[in-house]
Amino acid sequence: MRFLLRLASLVALAAAVIAGTIDSIQSVAASAVVVTPISDAWQDVSPTTLTSLQTSLSYYIHPRFYAFIFQWLMLQPAFAVFLVIALLLWMIGYKKPPIAGRFTA
Repeated sequence: MRFLLRLASLVALAAAVIAGTIDSIQSVAASAVVVTPISDAWQDVSPTTLTSLQTSLSYYIHPRFYAFIFQWLMLQPAFAVFLVIALLLWMIGYKKPPIAGRFTA
């Protein structure tokens, strides 16, 4: 289970680096800061899953959750959202080192 969490964290980190790289390239080309929201990035990659998630959240979960939290999340920069997801997955899958060290009996 830890391996899968760390692997998912690595994938999210790679997505964050890719999103940040794309934003920085667009910023240099436009000579202004360009930050892509996660909703625009998701719309470019897979528009059907975004609309199905939006309908599912507004139908199965309380509509205020969709109106406040989900809409706020969709306005955040894509690289930041992926970085937070990567950090959370890594923290869940983190294995603590033994307290006494390597040479315990």
